[in-house]
This record gives sequence, structure tokens and C-alpha cells, in this order.
Amino acid sequence: MTIVPPGTNVSAAAPAGQGVGPLLRGWRERRRMSQLELALRAGSSARHISFVETGRSRPSEEMVLRLAEHLDVPVRERNALLLAAGHAPHYPQTPLDDPALDALRAGLERLLQGYEPYPALVMDARYDVVAANRGITMLLEGVPESLLAPPLNAMRLTLHPRGLAPRIRNLREWRGHLLAQMERQIALYRSAPLRELYEEVAAYPVAEDGPTTAGRPVDEPADPVHHFALPMLIEHEGRVLSFISSVATFNTPMDVTVAELAVETFLPADPATVKYLHSLMD
Repeated sequence: MTIVPPGTNVSAAAPAGQGVGPLLRGWRERRRMSQLELALRAGSSARHISFVETGRSRPSEEMVLRLAEHLDVPVRERNALLLAAGHAPHYPQTPLDDPALDALRAGLERLLQGYEPYPALVMDARYDVVAANRGITMLLEGVPESLLAPPLNAMRLTLHPRGLAPRIRNLREWRGHLLAQMERQIALYRSAPLRELYEEVAAYPVAEDGPTTAGRPVDEPADPVHHFALPMLIEHEGRVLSFISSVATFNTPMDVTVAELAVETFLPADPATVKYLHSLMD
């Protein structure tokens, strides 16, 4: 398992000429919060919040960070708010290959290796893969080299008609889940690159899902399996493997790079998948 520097960063710079007031108002409205509610949470007054949003009052660095905290503004966007208010950015953006993040990279390596033989990967905010284990490598067998050139993109690899898409048996359901996930991220980050990626993968042609009963591979369980979440059903060497995905992020990050990392793990959703994956390690 190797960690490589992330690809294109998600841009969150404040629009030219736009002060902090309209930006804060946009976040407040996005969170469906009134000026009074925000003021009560931040220990301020509705009058002061109104003055900040209309530009009549310039908030201090502490006030910007406090409001951003209660509005659940992403770390990168908090820097944009500070810049718009005339303050220096508060959160650094350390390259993932910087020696300062050696401990982080080592921890991620141990995490991904410890999850083997089950697939696991680390992505940035644009779904570029910055680390992956051998379980992911196994799933990517047969994918064209053109799609594997760095930076690898998880959404592109999954939904591209020459990627994993032809092997995903419940492609329409899984595709709908991934696109809905991207839409939530776009609403959160307001990212132009992420929007471009969404428009690209959403335009990929969608083939019919593979058969679910006829032509069932020998090693696929005949009895239905109760799933507690939507599984990804994917073919691999004549077998249908079933995975439930889980995504984890860092708690209270203090760095833009770290804040935008997500660890996605794929838990086997049936005994046959468990047995097969462990057989690969023998």
C-alpha cells in the first residue's frame, strides 16, 4: 500500500470583491438558520449578525471562526471567510507528502493494511485516491491503464463504462447512491472542480444491470442475504462479491488537507464474500 500526494485541490476562494457578510449570510441560509438562532448559539445578538451580513460591522477573527463553527462551515471555507473579512487564514494546508504529516501517513498505512483482505482507500475532497490497500487493487484488476493514471479518481473508476461499472451488478442503484453523495458534497463545499466531476460521471452511459438470478455464478449464494445497507454487488473472476461501504473523516481537523481526507472501507456483506477474500490471502 502506498500513499501519493492528492490531485487537484478543491477551490474555495472567496469570489472577487465579495465581503464576508454575503458569504456568512449564504452559509446561514444554507443551514436554514435565522439570525437570532445563530446569534444565540454564538453568544452574540441578532442586531450584530445583521450588521455583519450587511457590511456595517467588520467581524473580528474570533467572531468569524465562532460563526463558522456554529454554521458547520468546512475548514477550507473558513479560511475564505477570514480572507473576505480582512484576516489571515487560520488553518494551514500542508501537502500530504510533507514530513510534518509523517505520523498521519504512517497511521493511514497501518489502518489500510490492517483492514486487508477487505478493500479500503483514502480520498481527498475531489474523490482522488491518495492511498489504497491490496483489496482495492484486487477490485481494479482489468481496468484500463488510462483510467489508472494518477491521480486516480474513485468516482471515475467506479462509474466509467470502461471502469468498474460493467462489473457492478446493481449499477443503477449504486450509481444513484454515488451521485446523491456527490450532490451533498457539492452543496457543502460549493466546489467548481467537484461540480465538473459530477457532470462528467453523471453523463456516462449506463448499461443494464447484470442478471441477478439467471446465469448465477457457481459460488454466488442462492439464498437471499438480508442487507442492512445498500450493497455494491460486483463481479470478480466469475463470482459476485457483496460489499457495504463506510466513510470516516477526521474529528476536529486543524489542517485543510487533513479535513478533506476520507477513509472508505468496504465490509463484506455475506459469508461467501468473506470466505473468498480470505482465500486470496492464503
